[in-house]
Amino acid sequence: MKLNFYTNKCLFVLLLSIWLLASCVNTKKATYFNDLKNTTITTKTPVPETIIQKNDLLNITVSSLDAQASAVFNAPNILPVTTTNNTLLGYLVGSDGAIQFPILGNIKVEGMTKDQLKQTIQKKLVDQDLLKDPIVSVRFLNFKVTVLGEVKNPTVIDVTNEKISLLEAIGLAGDLTIYAKRDNVLVIRENANGDKDVKRINLNSIELLSSPYYYLKSNDIIYVEANRSKVASTGRGQYWIPAVLSALSFLAIIFDHYAK
Repeated sequence: MKLNFYTNKCLFVLLLSIWLLASCVNTKKATYFNDLKNTTITTKTPVPETIIQKNDLLNITVSSLDAQASAVFNAPNILPVTTTNNTLLGYLVGSDGAIQFPILGNIKVEGMTKDQLKQTIQKKLVDQDLLKDPIVSVRFLNFKVTVLGEVKNPTVIDVTNEKISLLEAIGLAGDLTIYAKRDNVLVIRENANGDKDVKRINLNSIELLSSPYYYLKSNDIIYVEANRSKVASTGRGQYWIPAVLSALSFLAIIFDHYAK
């Protein structure tokens, strides 16, 4: 009986040790802004101006004191496009970087900001004596960011107000998992030349709050890498833990047999 009790006690201690080792986590690396104290941070991080590119989907509305004259410029916005949530009507920027606008015809929009396009359309309407004091509104309908990797719910986020921060995007993806590498989050952004700019962000540092990558741009991709604990647990743990448990079970059976 003493041998059987001793065996069960050893087995319990070994199993408890394995569980503690497997669940050991560095809490400092699992939190945001470790170096942030009670303070007021003054930042001059502007919301980035989105540049119109090929394949963008734009909503353009025109109004003036003459509602009837304005109506022709608000005809169905050309092309229905399905997003992750619904179907939208808008002007799709073609491979030539232009849109076909009622009466005004072909307008080159690639490389413009929303304000520049608004001013361009207003000027054309006035110069051609089509409307007096027109008001033009331009919105992006395909503003989206993608969050991948060690987050609870990897997803594509449609941003209706065209403003989203890196932290908001992570929150909408269900937050980072305990295995996420918080000091090395990858942001991939396409620049005006079509090249991909890659930036690594440290979520443990307050420098994020003043980073030009704090606010995201349309089509940004956020990728969160797994830390060493996740790699180790999936790489080796799935093999040695079952093996150890099997060996311990076998030893318990042997000790129990000879104890009787």
